[in-house]
Amino acid sequence: MKTSRRTFLLTSLGAASSFALSRQALAAPSTVTAAAPVKIAENDPVALALGYAPDATTVDKKKYVKYAAGQDCGNCSFYQGKTTEPWAHCPMFGNKLVASKAWCNAYSKRT
Repeated sequence: MKTSRRTFLLTSLGAASSFALSRQALAAPSTVTAAAPVKIAENDPVALALGYAPDATTVDKKKYVKYAAGQDCGNCSFYQGKTTEPWAHCPMFGNKLVASKAWCNAYSKRT
């Protein structure tokens, strides 16, 4: 089968442009980076809704009657770090970090 000059040129240009684009994609540095975890702020809307206190010893016991001495995020079942870690993720606050010595109204004793 005979190939026309036009078919040859179009095929060659298509292959060359595909090759150039693939080389460019390999050479380009990745611009996607993971966001650094953010510590929850005391005035964050979720923190306010859950009664988050960065220091469990300062919880208003009249407002949050559920609070008992010794409760803090470090010994809560939602705390996703070791009890010795000062900050860790908590699913109640999304992708934000909570302090180990903090407390919120979603507290649930770790078993």
